Amino acid sequence: MTTATRATTDERTLEELQRDHGPALLSFLLGLTYGDRQRAEDLAQETLVRAWLHPEAFDGPYTSIRPWLFTVARRLAIDARRSRLARPAEIGDGVLAVTPDPADPTASAEAALDVRAAVRELSPEHRAVLVRLYFRGLTVNEAAVDLGIPAGTVKSRSHYALRQLGRSLPGYRPRRAGVARARAGAPQ
Repeated sequence: MTTATRATTDERTLEELQRDHGPALLSFLLGLTYGDRQRAEDLAQETLVRAWLHPEAFDGPYTSIRPWLFTVARRLAIDARRSRLARPAEIGDGVLAVTPDPADPTASAEAALDVRAAVRELSPEHRAVLVRLYFRGLTVNEAAVDLGIPAGTVKSRSHYALRQLGRSLPGYRPRRAGVARARAGAPQ
């Protein structure tokens, strides 16, 4: 059983290639990677590996191998960018360190205290609407009957109460899907 050996570029030629074209190649790749030096160096190294694996590129009709190197480098940069865009974005350890653990009862207790304090700041009318809608789980019509006010007033008070809570609670973002659903189900 024989193993076929693949011809590779000799070390001396590769050293000359690195010395003559390495700085220009790195500069070119820094532009393609928006100044990301580590990524540019990785791509330059991969380009030189391709030159090592393809000694036939040195026998081309070119007066310089630089156009071949830059073409290979550009294609590698494009492939690397496409690969990164196909994956979800990575997050650093810093984000994980400040993200509360969902199983931690302290974080939920603290949030509950914040919500209670913010609800206490609402006017009695607004607070009554939110208590019926969100804490007792009544529908708009049921809350209207319970409070003895029109359903439109319940919706309006709920809207303004949630806006006030949004200003009072840090990091609060109202969900838009709930508004669209309520409007879609409303009689016309």
